[in-house]
Amino acid sequence: MLSRDLAAVFGALADPTRLAVVERLAQGPASVSDLAMPFDMAGPSFLKHLKVLEDAGLVRSAKKGRVRTVTLDPAALAWVEDWVARHRRQWQGRLDALGTFLEQEANR
Repeated sequence: MLSRDLAAVFGALADPTRLAVVERLAQGPASVSDLAMPFDMAGPSFLKHLKVLEDAGLVRSAKKGRVRTVTLDPAALAWVEDWVARHRRQWQGRLDALGTFLEQEANR
């Protein structure tokens, strides 16, 4: 994934409504109307949130008859998890080295 994709993913997840939708979809697919139910907003406003999630690659939707079902794309979340883990390891190594250095300095 490119850095612009990273910004899109984290930007999409930064909004409380979109994050709540992703958390709900972690339980399984849902219709747009079911997803929108807990939110006090007009349908078009909610659809804009879903579009941001879709554009970021976090969700997919499919229409069957009159019902549009939204599913979480686990590959996108796996990529985010890998990115966070990679950066955590990098910073953990740096912090471990700093701790060792400070300990050595304190023992001088």
